[in-house]
Amino acid sequence: MRRCSSLLAGVIGLALAAAAALGASPGMAGQRLPGGLPGGLPGGLPGGLPGGLPGGLPGGLPSLPSARGLPDIGGRVVQPALENATQTLTAVRREAAQRLLREHRDLVEPDDRGQPVVRGEVLAIGLDAAAAERVRQAGYEVRRAGDLGDLGALGVSAQVLGVPGGKSAVAAVRELRGLVPGGQFDFNHLYLESGAGGAARAERSANGAADASALRLGLVDGSVAESRPALAGARLTQQAFAPGGAKATAHATAVASLMVGTEGAAPGAALAVADVYGPTAAGGSAEAIARGLAWLARERVPVIDISLVGPPNALLQAAVAALVARGHLLVAAVGNDGPAAAPLYPASYPGVVAVTGVDGRRRVLPEAGRGTHVDFAAPAEVKAAGLKGGLVGVRGTSYAAPVVAGRLAALLPAPDPAAARAAVEALGRAAADLGAPGPDPVYGRGLVERR
Repeated sequence: MRRCSSLLAGVIGLALAAAAALGASPGMAGQRLPGGLPGGLPGGLPGGLPGGLPGGLPGGLPSLPSARGLPDIGGRVVQPALENATQTLTAVRREAAQRLLREHRDLVEPDDRGQPVVRGEVLAIGLDAAAAERVRQAGYEVRRAGDLGDLGALGVSAQVLGVPGGKSAVAAVRELRGLVPGGQFDFNHLYLESGAGGAARAERSANGAADASALRLGLVDGSVAESRPALAGARLTQQAFAPGGAKATAHATAVASLMVGTEGAAPGAALAVADVYGPTAAGGSAEAIARGLAWLARERVPVIDISLVGPPNALLQAAVAALVARGHLLVAAVGNDGPAAAPLYPASYPGVVAVTGVDGRRRVLPEAGRGTHVDFAAPAEVKAAGLKGGLVGVRGTSYAAPVVAGRLAALLPAPDPAAARAAVEALGRAAADLGAPGPDPVYGRGLVERR
């Protein structure tokens, strides 16, 4: 996944300028715009930009609903400055996607909305024998089949099909849906981290959290760089699910430290890391994420952080639904595309705990996603473990989600549907209400602090 730090820094500056234009007051934080947006700000790593971006078409981005003229919950009209910041953030995603598609044509191609997918592959979910035979006769090669390894733990049957004759993934999905009416076929979409590196204005205080050594959490991301001072005492288990093996990333290392490190919400807890990125530009696929989730389910990890965003996907949806039904809590960042962007996933799936971010003054990030799916807010301008050691400033909803995951881990020792619901309710009662009274689409149930 490619680097875009300088461009990203400019975008964040524009977003902050938009906030200033609206007035640096709690009133801005209470703005209520329709439509959730678990989008993703490209840049997901303190070191730069991830390589699989679900945004931006080579031929132009789908039009977004305008924020101009929409009243917030206080009756004010949203100013054009915020709308312009949102459009700028979206433009960065478009540029990053175009670069990925241009530089890695051998591995990546666009879907019908211009979102990057694994080239030459299509996902088939739950095909019966007759349908599988029709697909085979049409020239599609089964590259990986059955339960795709750990997916069997979720009761999900899927196949990765090779597309014949140089046909595009778009044409292949269209053909397969016609060939097997009612069959589930989808692209092998790529997902990205939902945060950025940079100077954080919020400083961390000494950690006063209770001992969390008995807690277990999961992380779906890249690999975590071990033996970093900020991760002292953390117990890591890591497994690779992307092509080419594992690769430590700045984003995963930072997120892990905010979960189980000295700067984290559950310091010293055990953390199982599913590396879905690896060293390839085709990392972060829906297949890899689903397999990583299945492994964490088999390990009975009760709370799992997914600070990644992307489009809806049939295989990812099936995996998420299976974990939720088994009583796991999936905590996901809503993303950083701004308040008018279309929803991205997995934060928007039913049962997922969706987390937005606030700055050091408890104001929602101007670029953070909004919508009725938002469950909690947490600090998103913080210090976290750097890939090369020490602490670095990070910003984005990626870094808010692990705070909520760490707090929930203390309330859910093992997967259980009733206990999972009770844990979310308990955290909601402890959260500090911000914005409009009660749950709202900006802050959800309220602010969750590290401790």
